[in-house]
Amino acid sequence: MVLAARNYNFSAGPAAMPEPVLKQIKNELLNWKGTGASVMEVSHRSEVFVQMARDAEQNLRDLLGIPWNYKVLFLQGGGTLQFSQIPMNLMEDSGVCDYIDTGYWSQKALAAASRYGDVNIAASALLSDYKAIPREQDWKVSTNSSYLHYTSNETIDGLEFKWIPELDNDIPLVGDFSANILSGPLDVSKFGLIYAGAQKNIGPSGMTLVIVREDLLGRAHALCPDILNYQVLAKHDSMFNTPSTFAWYAAGLVFQWLKSLGGLEAMQTRNIRKKRILYELIDSSDFYVNDVAREDRSSMNIPFRIADEKLESLFLVGATERGLLGLKGHRAKGGMRASLYNAVSEEAVRSLAMYMTEFRQRFG
Repeated sequence: MVLAARNYNFSAGPAAMPEPVLKQIKNELLNWKGTGASVMEVSHRSEVFVQMARDAEQNLRDLLGIPWNYKVLFLQGGGTLQFSQIPMNLMEDSGVCDYIDTGYWSQKALAAASRYGDVNIAASALLSDYKAIPREQDWKVSTNSSYLHYTSNETIDGLEFKWIPELDNDIPLVGDFSANILSGPLDVSKFGLIYAGAQKNIGPSGMTLVIVREDLLGRAHALCPDILNYQVLAKHDSMFNTPSTFAWYAAGLVFQWLKSLGGLEAMQTRNIRKKRILYELIDSSDFYVNDVAREDRSSMNIPFRIADEKLESLFLVGATERGLLGLKGHRAKGGMRASLYNAVSEEAVRSLAMYMTEFRQRFG
């Protein structure tokens, strides 16, 4: 049987996986590490799986330079579960936490947290119609806040923090890095907790990465179930119950792939080249539109419209015919969106840019 050629995948998630990783998964699928069984069939308590899990964590620690006093958890439930799990674990007796509102996903996070205490919106991008991130000097953070949460990259609105907030006190900083984790170097020591859904830059859907400073463990609300208690999960090495074994295994292969390419600095350089290709094309005329403030534009998710919006459905049909997949914008925003995660090649981005140029020449 001859396999069809792979298309270029610009989906926001589940997203493109590195082709070398997919090939290794294919080769190992029926007989993983000489076990005579698939990784999906091997006990998570077995020596071979436990060693894989340890190796995956160590490779991740190497990539991000994670300090020794942070726990790395490979959990289930997606980033959305973390919207509730974080306040259940970190909310102090004050019952106050702070959120920065920059778009769709930060709004989801703060709405969930409001069920567990008082949420102070320390800053909002509403005044800019979610086209720019509020500058930190304008934030109004509660003095008794349990933590401050921000979404580092808004996948739908196309905004990305290019800086890490510097809080004036000891308030733990919580970052949602679901869309841009591992896209470049990150100083983990600046954070109390980082979390990221796997299905963009880590691996298949079904797993969530949590990196939490050890002094924040043991604060969970009395009603927090054990399965959601970070301290319990850390004590059991993320295996309090059966984990997402396949997603964990695949993530470990992605970490190896990143190291083989030179690590996160090399990946950042590659991602900068990719985003420049599209943004320069979009900005070169008034045919395509991206109205996010240039200093806050996402490197991972580039939403854009056509000035004549009646052409957008035709654009998407033509893109699919050319094997350019996943370009339809989120249902809440419309238009188009190109997600340029780590596994999206420069060749794929150039192919998209070529199609966009031809489409503009034809209909512009």
